[in-house]
Amino acid sequence: MAFEKISNGIHDLNTNVQAFLHSNSEYYKLKAFKQGMRGATSLVRFLILAFLLSTAGIMISFALAIVISEAIGVPSSGYFIVGGFYLLIFILILIFGKEPIEKLMLRKFSKAVFNDNK
Repeated sequence: MAFEKISNGIHDLNTNVQAFLHSNSEYYKLKAFKQGMRGATSLVRFLILAFLLSTAGIMISFALAIVISEAIGVPSSGYFIVGGFYLLIFILILIFGKEPIEKLMLRKFSKAVFNDNK
């Protein structure tokens, strides 16, 4: 009699542990899916905004180069000045930008991944 109660108790415990593990694994699958989708939507949003911003930047750069060329009177000078400005910005970011960019990216993505308020 006591052996049957212990056996039934162990069987119930086994069933409860299996149900707990199954629900726990489902929870973590759902959490991983949520984090993955949050990352994917952030990536798509970033790519769309980057495309639009770069297109606007190219148009503004051409317009600025044309204005500078007309002001100086040498047709290609504006393009060289604008290109030199972008080359200078590139070199400055290459030399001084690694640490600030890493901090910004780490802060931004850690806030997106570890903030569960949404």
